Amino acid sequence: MKLITAIIREKKLDAVREALIEKDITRITVVRVSGHGQQKNMDIYRGKKVVPNLIPKVKMEIAVNDEFVKITVDTILKSAKTDSQGEVGDGKIFITNLEECIRIRTEERGGSAI
Repeated sequence: MKLITAIIREKKLDAVREALIEKDITRITVVRVSGHGQQKNMDIYRGKKVVPNLIPKVKMEIAVNDEFVKITVDTILKSAKTDSQGEVGDGKIFITNLEECIRIRTEERGGSAI
């Protein structure tokens, strides 16, 4: 089991979500977040560099069984890019091992709980 965390542009949320649903990946968690990476939106105010503003993003978390990792990542990569080349600020994907998953309602554990 893996936990796939994707930080993407807000305007790409619907496209990514719809693409995931087409691949039968329907259980996702979405949180609105703010941050900045390599974007160069540094302002100068009265001759001094000002810390860049935090940029609104969306954080998606998707728990998947191992056989769905590649499908999920490829779908996010394809649908989250700004264009065919991509742009700075399109986001990041993190894949971490998921030690355990427990469905609260049934107390089911493991891959079947996802």
